Amino acid sequence: MLRTDTLLADAQTRALELEAQVRAAVVGQDRAIRLTLLAVFARGHVLIEGDVGVGKTTLLRAFARGIGGAFERIEGTIDLMPSDLLYHAFVAEDGKPRVEPGPLIKCGEALSVFFFNEINRARPQVQSLLLRAMAERSAGAFNREYRFPHLLVFADRNRVEKEETFELSSAARDRFMLEIPMETPGDQSVRTRLVFDPSFHDPERLIARVREAVVPYAELNGIAHSVQSAVRAAEALQRYALDLWEATRHPARYGVAIEGADMRRLVLAGASPRGTSMLLRVARVAAWLDGRDYLTPEDLQGVFREAIAHRVFFTPVYEMRRGELIGPLVQQILGRVAAP
Repeated sequence: MLRTDTLLADAQTRALELEAQVRAAVVGQDRAIRLTLLAVFARGHVLIEGDVGVGKTTLLRAFARGIGGAFERIEGTIDLMPSDLLYHAFVAEDGKPRVEPGPLIKCGEALSVFFFNEINRARPQVQSLLLRAMAERSAGAFNREYRFPHLLVFADRNRVEKEETFELSSAARDRFMLEIPMETPGDQSVRTRLVFDPSFHDPERLIARVREAVVPYAELNGIAHSVQSAVRAAEALQRYALDLWEATRHPARYGVAIEGADMRRLVLAGASPRGTSMLLRVARVAAWLDGRDYLTPEDLQGVFREAIAHRVFFTPVYEMRRGELIGPLVQQILGRVAAP
């Protein structure tokens, strides 16, 4: 037991060092960096919500450098086919056709971060292949099975253009552990640095600030397992987590009320068992990073929106108002469900 404690303490030190390294390359996004760190050590895939040019790719490349392994990306387009993730065919210089592995499989087990940019521009068939890779960390191609035991998938959605886009299904959204917002920094000094400091105009140099393999990717699965085993949840905390889950399904039972919404018709489906389990996984990592081996209500509350909001589905009459309603719903649930 002592050896486990020592290993987790060392891993915690390195995890916080990784966070500090990434913050040196990506400024004004401390919340997004911490949430991404939680996902990395909870071993969960992530949806990123943000406008163009806020640093999503830089953030992910910085984390990929900090954990080592391979970083791959693909751009979502209307004509993208599932096979484009697995291989690409081309005519070589000698005039002969050639087929080479695509971005999902070419690095094999060394793939640690895969970034799907503008996933909602890709057709459902492409999204389905990605979902299998996320769920099973494997894919079939060239008459063999490729495995990616260390894979984390990050995806963002184009939220500006709506033409030729395919919104993610409920099953697809539920596969992502967290949905992390990345907004333009509001702090004036940070904005000034981003615009006028030339060092922030060269992503390659920014990423080079991150020390390589601060926490080697091959160790992450073992660390994550140890964290989940070491951080305990008291019986009262377990009841609280179950009440939060139930409130996403039947908010009116807990006195949740949102002006302009019929609470009996608002929610079509609440969080899934998988979603609630992922909430607990992330919360345990948060507790571990704070140096505790037990969960508190604040651990759950701190990641509740990012772990649960994208898993709550409104009835069609309210779904178009999701952006307006989901924030108040989450706040009301956290305010109405009694914490131990």
